[in-house]
Amino acid sequence: MSIKVRLSIMMFLQFFVWGSWYVAMYGFMNDAGMTEIGEGGSFDAAAYTVAPIAAILAPLTLGLICDRLMNTERVLAILNIVGAALLWLAPTLAEAGAPDSFLSQFTQPMILCLLAYMLCFMPTLGLTASLSFKHLANSEKDFPAVRVLGTIGWIAGNWVMWGCRLFNGESEVIRKATTEFEQAKAAAGANETALNAAQQAFDTVMSTIQFSDNSPHIFHAAAIASAILGVYCLTLPKTTPPAKGEPISVSKVLGVDAWALLKDKSFFVFAAASFLVCIPLAGYYAKGYGFVDAMDVKLFGSATGAMSTGQMSEIFFMLVMPFCFARLGVKKMLIIGMLAWAVRYGLWGFAFGQDGPLLTAPIFLGILLHGICYDFFFVTGMIYTDKKAQPEVRGQAQSLIVMLTQGLGLGIGAQAFGRWMAQCTSADDVVDWSRLWFAPALFALGVMVAFALLFWDRSDTPSEGTEASAPSTSE
Repeated sequence: MSIKVRLSIMMFLQFFVWGSWYVAMYGFMNDAGMTEIGEGGSFDAAAYTVAPIAAILAPLTLGLICDRLMNTERVLAILNIVGAALLWLAPTLAEAGAPDSFLSQFTQPMILCLLAYMLCFMPTLGLTASLSFKHLANSEKDFPAVRVLGTIGWIAGNWVMWGCRLFNGESEVIRKATTEFEQAKAAAGANETALNAAQQAFDTVMSTIQFSDNSPHIFHAAAIASAILGVYCLTLPKTTPPAKGEPISVSKVLGVDAWALLKDKSFFVFAAASFLVCIPLAGYYAKGYGFVDAMDVKLFGSATGAMSTGQMSEIFFMLVMPFCFARLGVKKMLIIGMLAWAVRYGLWGFAFGQDGPLLTAPIFLGILLHGICYDFFFVTGMIYTDKKAQPEVRGQAQSLIVMLTQGLGLGIGAQAFGRWMAQCTSADDVVDWSRLWFAPALFALGVMVAFALLFWDRSDTPSEGTEASAPSTSE
């Protein structure tokens, strides 16, 4: 089996795990009574903040382990197997209520369990990237083809998650109600009063059926996939620490080697823009599902199904990335990615209050922009980081970017959106979604303009040939 196929399977499983529960977690917590807003915020805000906290705490240290102490594939195996147990446990710890203080957001048992899981999962985002770059002959050409299987895995996870709702007991309730309704109609005969009573009883039962993507089995599906991935990682090519045997100092534990990259002006501007644009990005993960569901925009009866079309578009843009690298270069691709975030939120803000196609079309178009939003920004950023970093610190460098984006950016954004949501919600619990989305649209647009003006890497020159090649990043 070729190395690209083996790495593609790894990416598929990794993002299948994440896609199986992360998007629909809001629906599960809403049904569990954990989305109520109290004096200390809400537990769903905390649930979407633990991943950023984990991205800050864990990756640099684990990047150091992979750069100097332990094979990357072994670290990935351990993290995924431990994570599987935590995912299985998480839904059993759900409790209704709202936090009475900011600190109490993070002391609820389910939130603590999710934090422990994310401490295992978030480092794998950088580690799978660095492992792939290590074994691919032409990373800028081959990595998008490998990474696209991660996108397909996320979509598969979404749909397995959507299918998990079939196991939440409502199908049996429908079957029983239908049987009883047919029996009642047969017994009623021509008795109009009895027929009406039977119909009313059936309608009452059916009004309780939501078929929302809220089954606790979303966590179980993810746990099983995580365990499989953990075992599979042991079969990956041995990826020995490039700096094994070198002395370890406090500066290396803190990732100073990776932080030194920020002395490079172009990399500093890239890192700062990545951090800032991830603040408005947090709203897509924390509130996007709730918005799409509230607007009743669904695919095959599922808001998660509608959201998964974003990853479907990602497949196309991932496949054309090598061509885009050759024609556009890093700077233009990053600018396009940032602009897509602003346009997406602008479309969603416009859609609120509209009817018919003016409601559904902008929402779906905003979702479909995810392909550009993610691929042109995050995947381009991974490749750019790999090119800028020396081989002995590439693991830490990838982890640094994960910390700045998935950590600080999304963490600040998740909390900010929780508070902004409260500001945009009236006393009778009506959300002004236009106000909610226009603010991050303007923020993302501002970051894009600043990046366009400040970023300049002398070697970021698009190739004139047709063969894809990421630009050299040597100064």
